[in-house]
Amino acid sequence: MTERDYSRPRVVSSKCLEFEACRYNGVMIPDPFVRKLIPLADFLPVCPEMEIGLGVPRDPIRVVSEKGGLRLIQPSTGLDCTEKMLSFCRSFLDSLGEVDGFLLKYRSPSCGIKDVKIHPPREDAPALGKGAGFFGAAVLERFPLLPAEDEGRLNNFTIREHFLTRLFTLASFRRVAASGEMGALVDFHSDNKLLLMAFHQGELKVMGKLVANPEKSKPARVIEEYRAHLLRALARPPRFTSAINVLMHALGYFKKGLSAREKAFFLDQLELYRAGKVPLSAPVSVVNAWIARFEQEYLARQTFFAPYPLELVEITDSGKGRKY
Repeated sequence: MTERDYSRPRVVSSKCLEFEACRYNGVMIPDPFVRKLIPLADFLPVCPEMEIGLGVPRDPIRVVSEKGGLRLIQPSTGLDCTEKMLSFCRSFLDSLGEVDGFLLKYRSPSCGIKDVKIHPPREDAPALGKGAGFFGAAVLERFPLLPAEDEGRLNNFTIREHFLTRLFTLASFRRVAASGEMGALVDFHSDNKLLLMAFHQGELKVMGKLVANPEKSKPARVIEEYRAHLLRALARPPRFTSAINVLMHALGYFKKGLSAREKAFFLDQLELYRAGKVPLSAPVSVVNAWIARFEQEYLARQTFFAPYPLELVEITDSGKGRKY
């Protein structure tokens, strides 16, 4: 296999996740996933609650529904932090520059992107429902197609794999955009062709036409259009059937060199994957072995077979809706 040169993603993260003891109760949240990612990415840690002047430790804040609108309230003091938080969100996101994704604190009233409790005005009443925290909501509104997850959801195998694939693919594309060269875009498209085939064949066709550039548009314009389609292509995880189609496509590169038993074993692995009895990595590992054995350089460059660094490959799962 060709040694892959992974670009370093730029990731905005909650500062309390492995970076600083700044949670409301004065602790830092240990997280094995974040710890593994730190050496491979460039993090921009932020604590919105500290940024608006709340100390450490501090009395908790909560999202409160009042007269049809949401407010950010500190119940113990009655302090309304809404306007300060909204102002911080605007100024921080305006000044952010290019980033590849967000990794935020689970259920935080500021950073949470889902499952944040929304309370009624009465402090002792049960929660009305769930939604996003104030900073998390601002991120989702400003960057709807960038990967944004919380550390709780990343315990799920499928969500984690999708997040990492998007993160490292977008980081790689950022390097292409910085070069401003059509040659770099052509190489990127070629190396990611099978990955994009698995994610979204419709967008792949559009992106292929952009790379061909029949109208001889300026590279900067083509690259900008390509990025918009890339974000849409990666927005949802690929279906089982799409991944199987890609693997069958890869099989075609080896048909003449494989024995009948080898082909049968591979097809059995695909059926086990289809049935949810083995992860995608099982048939992929077979193809990777063939890539090395037959020195298949085109497939060796395909990011589909290793979309993010091996150090981040982890098969553990929360067990909540695991899909391979």
